[in-house]
Amino acid sequence: MEPGNVNNVLLVCLEKNVTKQALATAAPPISSPSSAPGSLAQRLEEAFLSVRNETERRAAPLSPEDQQIQSMPDASPAKWHRAHTTWFWEQFLLGEHCPGYQPFHPDFAFLFNSYYVSAGPRHARGQRGDITRPGAAEVGAYRNHVDAAVVKFFREAGETRLCEIAPLVEVGLNHEQQHQELMFTDILHAFAQNPVAPAYDPEWRFPAATRTGDDWLSLNEGIHTVGHVDDSFHFDNEKPAHRALVGPVKLARNLVTNAEWLAFMRDGGYRTATLWLMDGFAAARKEDWQAPGHWREADGQWQVMTLAGLKPIDPDAAVCHISFYEADAYARWAGKHLPTEMEWEVAARTKQLNDAFGIVWQWTRSSYSPYPGYRAVEGALGEYNGKFMVNQLVLRGSSLATPEGHSRISYRNFFYPHHRWQFTGLRLADYA
Repeated sequence: MEPGNVNNVLLVCLEKNVTKQALATAAPPISSPSSAPGSLAQRLEEAFLSVRNETERRAAPLSPEDQQIQSMPDASPAKWHRAHTTWFWEQFLLGEHCPGYQPFHPDFAFLFNSYYVSAGPRHARGQRGDITRPGAAEVGAYRNHVDAAVVKFFREAGETRLCEIAPLVEVGLNHEQQHQELMFTDILHAFAQNPVAPAYDPEWRFPAATRTGDDWLSLNEGIHTVGHVDDSFHFDNEKPAHRALVGPVKLARNLVTNAEWLAFMRDGGYRTATLWLMDGFAAARKEDWQAPGHWREADGQWQVMTLAGLKPIDPDAAVCHISFYEADAYARWAGKHLPTEMEWEVAARTKQLNDAFGIVWQWTRSSYSPYPGYRAVEGALGEYNGKFMVNQLVLRGSSLATPEGHSRISYRNFFYPHHRWQFTGLRLADYA
């Protein structure tokens, strides 16, 4: 990756990642940059602080008690997300590139490492909610300590050194943005377990879906390039770019809506075994799925738990919080199928898919596996994606919780087929 390309992406990150509201409500505890305007040091510092502030902006409405809860093993406490993203900078930037740096606390590496075996032992994932100490305030002090040390490093390292570590900084920025999304999905899952249905933000609204009259985008049979095609930022699982045969196939321009999903439910979709993969129907019966995640029925009316609390189902909104199993069953019920990730990417490059980004991640029927010629990067960061390439399915696009500037056409998200606490939906595909 050329430093020039890294710098350009850092500028995009700076311009798009943080809203004006975020900048107004989450001012950094660091003084204005001392570096020359436009220098690499200044770009790194400003991009770093804006991403770090966005994490704190998302955590700001949460009480210390809210930040402590872990509602299931797949989710993590908001306090843990704040600390883990800080540990990432301390471990991989300060610990490896800043001579003389002293960790904030000797126990934090054990408490807040996630799954980096090469970086040392770690606390069990399903027990993160048991960590009552350090408290939310001490995690805030940890973040301030590391932020100050990183900024000091940027200001003193020199242009040559900064060029060397700029790709690592960009990985750290994108890593933190991923956890910003998880902070929303994890606290929503926790609030959904609360019988009084608390609101994260009473003013929050689910994004409106786009609908067009022409329902289908046709792709003729052809050889297409799939994957990330240049040296701008990407995760290693998006490369190498390669050629793939796609089509003939049609993709729905529109996302499946709640109204369409309600029709599936009324027609016995959750009870009809022939619509489901065997493992999917077993999961649906075991978990008693009768509707998408976070839906509740009261007095014959369906409601959904949102970041604004419990709200009536909007029939025109994109259906959300569904597993791959549910998406696949719905597609069978509709006489269609889910697109492959290659079909989705080729279609998205035409810019003719409505709401490809910004509402729900869209399930594909592609297994999460390496692209031809894939090699994980060396060292602990090589554990970031490659070791998860089994038993999971790829989702494409982005969601309402994805930070601005974080999504791209080649992005490969992945979850297990039973997962549905994320903002996940679907669009259909059909043979042309």
